Amino acid sequence: MSYDEAILKVEAIVKDLEQAEALSMDVYQQKAQEAKTLLDFCEKQLGIMEKELQK
Repeated sequence: MSYDEAILKVEAIVKDLEQAEALSMDVYQQKAQEAKTLLDFCEKQLGIMEKELQK
């Protein structure tokens, strides 16, 4: 997965959460965890890029 793909997935999750009228706590928790995992991945990718630029 690329950084761009991960960001697009996070944006889709946020859009889903904004448009949902009522979600069960389980669904909300699942989506929040998925978004967190994707954002952690993005943070790691940015760290790698930063290290490469410092070389």
